[in-house]
Amino acid sequence: MFDTIISGGEIIDGTGAPSFVADVGIAGDRITALGDLTSATAINRIDASGLTVTPGFIDIHTHSDFTLLADGRADSQLCQGVTTEVIGQCGFSCAPLGRQAGGSQLFGYVDVGIPINWRSFGEYLEQLERARPAVNVAAFVGHGAIHSAIKENDSSPSTANEIDAMVRLAEEAFDEGAWGFSTGLEYWPGIAAPLEEIAALTTVTAKRNGLYSTHVRNRDVYYDLGFSEAIATARHTNAKLQISHIQPKFGAPAMAMQHTLEMLYRAGREGVDVAFDIIPHDWNHTSMVSVLPMWAREGGTTKTLERLKDPALRKRMKENPRPMWRLVTVGRWNDIVLLHSVANVDLIGMNFSDIAQLRGVDPFDAVLDLLTEEGEALPQMMWTSHSFNDNDICMCMREAKCMVMSDTLALSQRGPLKGLIGSLSGYGWTARLLGHYARERGIISLTEAVNRITVRPAERLGLVDRGRLRAGAFADVTVFNPKLVHDESTVLAPLSSPKGFIHVMVNGCFAVRDGVRNDVQSGHVLRH
Repeated sequence: MFDTIISGGEIIDGTGAPSFVADVGIAGDRITALGDLTSATAINRIDASGLTVTPGFIDIHTHSDFTLLADGRADSQLCQGVTTEVIGQCGFSCAPLGRQAGGSQLFGYVDVGIPINWRSFGEYLEQLERARPAVNVAAFVGHGAIHSAIKENDSSPSTANEIDAMVRLAEEAFDEGAWGFSTGLEYWPGIAAPLEEIAALTTVTAKRNGLYSTHVRNRDVYYDLGFSEAIATARHTNAKLQISHIQPKFGAPAMAMQHTLEMLYRAGREGVDVAFDIIPHDWNHTSMVSVLPMWAREGGTTKTLERLKDPALRKRMKENPRPMWRLVTVGRWNDIVLLHSVANVDLIGMNFSDIAQLRGVDPFDAVLDLLTEEGEALPQMMWTSHSFNDNDICMCMREAKCMVMSDTLALSQRGPLKGLIGSLSGYGWTARLLGHYARERGIISLTEAVNRITVRPAERLGLVDRGRLRAGAFADVTVFNPKLVHDESTVLAPLSSPKGFIHVMVNGCFAVRDGVRNDVQSGHVLRH
C-alpha cells in the first residue's frame, strides 16, 4: 500500500540516463518503488501520462537566508519545481552575528517584526526550523558574516589574532551544520579581504569536506585575475571549488568565457576540484551600493549615507575607476533597471536613463540620490543590468562541470513579502532552462537540463538521497508538461509564475497539486 502512486509518466531520473516510462510509488517521505505499479494500491493515484517526472530541483545558489524566516512558503520556487535551496552565498549569511548586528545588515532583510536574537550559526538554523520552510534548505556560512562578527565596521587590516577568531567561528559553523563556505569578493568586506584571510577560512572548509563557493573579485576587464585567485586558493588549501555565476560581465574581452573554461579545465588536470554554475539569463542583478568605491562603503551604512550627502565625496564616487558594472563607465544607463527600493517603489522597473530624465538630473546623480533616499535600508536596494552575453551562457551550459541556479530569493506574494523582487529570474529560472534553452533552442537536451539541477548539484554538495529518482530516496518530485513549460516573467513583470508545472512534492507531501500551490510546508533544514 502506497500513499501516492504517480503513474505512467516519462521518468527523467536526474543521472543523465535516457528517460523511460514508469510509475513512482511513495510511502511516507520516501520513494519506495519505481517500475510497473499497475496492480498496486495507493491512497492517491496521479495520472502522469504525457508528463515528465523528475527529482525535485536543487537550486545550488540562493540568497533566501532571511526571506525564508519572514515567510517560509517559498511559492516562487515551488511553483517552478524547486524543492531544495542552498543559501548563504556570495559571502552573505544570517550567521554568525556580532553583538551589535541588526536586521539591516542581513541580505534580503525585510522588517516584518522578526527579532534578530540569534548569534551563532546553529542558533540561526534553529530559528529557520521554527519558521517551517516549505523547501529543504542547506546553508553555507558567509565570509562577510564571519568577518563582520569579529571586526564589525572596523576597516583596518585583519590581525593574526582576528583571523584566528574567524577560523574558530568557521569551525563552529561547520560543527553546527554548514555545508560550505562562501565569499563575495566584489562586496564589502570581501573586497578588502587579503588572500591570507580567505585561505585560512577555506582551509577549514577543506578539512570539513565542505564546498567553497566564490563570487570572484572581477569578471570583466580583469576577469583572468579574479578566476586565477579562486583557482589558486583552492589549489593551496585543497578545497572543492564552486565558482558562482561564472559568466563574464559586460566589458570583458570576447574570448573571456572560452579562456576561463580553459583555465578551469587546466586546473582540473592539475588536481584542483573545480566546478561552476550559471544564471540562465542575460540580466545580472546586485545591490546598488556596490556601484560605490570601496572607501565609500567603509564603516557601514551610516557612514556611507554621510558621505553620500557630501558634494565633494559624491564627485569622487562618480570617478570610481573600477565600478562593479562597466555599463556605468560607458553610460549605458538604459540597460540598468531599478529592481527593489523601499523609498522609491514607484520607480521600480524603470531604467536609469528614464529615472534621470524624470528627475531632471544626470543618471549617476540619480543613482546617488536614490541611494541617499533609501536611508538605513540601503544594503537591500537592488538593480539589474543587461550585463551577460547569451553566447557565454550557452557555452557554459554545454560543459560537464556546469550547474544552473537562480541567484535569487524565495518569495511569496501572499504575505509579508508581497511585491518584493529578488531578481528577474526568481519566478522562472527553471522554466527558462527547460523551455527556452532545452526545448526551444536545443542548447542541451531536456535530460541534460534536468541533470544540471538535480544529480549534479546533489553530488557536488554531498547531499544523500536527494536529487535522484530511485527507490529509497526522499520523495522530492516534480511533474511538468515538457511541451508547455515556459518562463512568463519579464523585466516589466518579474513576479509572473511560469506555465507547465503540474505537481511538486517535498518529502512526500504535495506542495503543488494540479498546478495549484497549497499551504503545505514540509521542507527540512539539512545539516552537513
